[in-house]
Amino acid sequence: MSYAVSAALQAAVYRRLSDDPTLAALVGGEIYDAPLELARGQAAPDHITLGEDLARPFDTATSRGVVHDFGVSAHSGRDGFEAVKRIAGAVCESLVDAPLEISGGHLVALRFLRAKAERGPAPEKRKVTLRFRAVIDLDTHSNP
Repeated sequence: MSYAVSAALQAAVYRRLSDDPTLAALVGGEIYDAPLELARGQAAPDHITLGEDLARPFDTATSRGVVHDFGVSAHSGRDGFEAVKRIAGAVCESLVDAPLEISGGHLVALRFLRAKAERGPAPEKRKVTLRFRAVIDLDTHSNP
């Protein structure tokens, strides 16, 4: 098992979300890997953050692999859940079964696990946290 492809997976997810035209229409380029630091009283824009991940070995008798469970959150400073749920839905459409290129490994599967919609403290009024699972084969590289 190796954690070596974690950064490559995050970079591939970021590229995929950044290049998605539906997400561009919803959040523009507002995709981050850290919470936004907003000035007091500043409204939170609609945006996406890449979240925490958990990796565990997925080795077989003939190959080495890793499973990464990772989070992506949709955020909104708007009242109501409609906007943030549209963003979260677009994230799912963009990522599930996406053919991501991952340096150091080959993506076998990328699927949706669960989502949690919740109210957030001001200035972020709504948040949907999505969890995904990526299965990566470390013996077959995407770049021969």
